Amino acid sequence: MLFDIGEKIRQARRSRKITQAQLAQHLGMSRTTIGQIEKGTVQEIGVRKLIRVLEFLELELRVRPAGRPPTLDELREEENF
Repeated sequence: MLFDIGEKIRQARRSRKITQAQLAQHLGMSRTTIGQIEKGTVQEIGVRKLIRVLEFLELELRVRPAGRPPTLDELREEENF
């Protein structure tokens, strides 16, 4: 799951032509932390930090029951990302 979130963050950052260093500086984080988030290897990250990253990149985190298949709308959104 963290890898998937990280990959979406990386894609959004790159599409906005922002470097990891620029994102980190804007959010008051280290470039290393941003890299680890994107790789899904970050040891610990608070929800508030993750939300700040997502909000800056105009992304949102959704919660749904585990194992539930995605809805048609969710599949369409993935295709457009």
